[in-house]
Amino acid sequence: MEELFSPEGFGDPGAGPLYLQLHRRIADAIASGRLRPGDSLPPEREMAALTGLSRVSVRKGVEALVASGQLVQRRGSGTFVAPKVERLEQALSLLTSFTEDMARRGRSVESNWISRSLHAPAPEEVMALGLGAGDRVARLERVRSSDGVPLAIERASLPASILPDPEGVGRSLYEVLEQRGLRPVRAVQRISAANLGARDAELLQVTPGVAGLKIERVSYLPSGKVVEFTRSLYRGDAYDFAVELKLAPATSAGSDERTAQ
Repeated sequence: MEELFSPEGFGDPGAGPLYLQLHRRIADAIASGRLRPGDSLPPEREMAALTGLSRVSVRKGVEALVASGQLVQRRGSGTFVAPKVERLEQALSLLTSFTEDMARRGRSVESNWISRSLHAPAPEEVMALGLGAGDRVARLERVRSSDGVPLAIERASLPASILPDPEGVGRSLYEVLEQRGLRPVRAVQRISAANLGARDAELLQVTPGVAGLKIERVSYLPSGKVVEFTRSLYRGDAYDFAVELKLAPATSAGSDERTAQ
């Protein structure tokens, strides 16, 4: 550790700003395995004393590594090398549950339940689920993990007529719906970027403010009835979403002309 933060080498004017030199030195140590997941870094004041850099330079270098997901800061504990997270690719063309998706990869699945209960619906739930006056909504909130690593926060809302007993949901919501003959067959998803707030970052064991993916899904039964309104937050350092695109069928000019006639 002393060698890593030695003042030697920071005086090269051609190596860029001092904070960037510190950033590269720590990043190289992580990439080479000299710093391993879970290893703690010295406090800012100590790093400044060891390297001879200002605390401003140290802070900027560390913050850049936190923003890139290589380091994680825990309030009251310090700065640590972030756990190594395997990136996962999920196809957007398949309507699957988190449990099914992980099972296809041969990975374990864990759910940390935050709440499972019935409520009066919020306005956005009324709109998304097509609820009427006096209807109730089942809300499920949980952290989804695989092989011990938290990957996503799921907040699902369903009409109480579809899920009257949310406490009965265990491993998989879709398994429960399928047993009742109410599994959705299609869905519309919207994906956007989001910076994780303090509570969500704590649940996903990342630093507040890091990038994540926000996904809103509205799922439908064969009849067209809305069965599920889910808002999920995925770790940006763990997920890639992929979709297959095909060329639209070409329409010949001749056929257009004949149609016009």
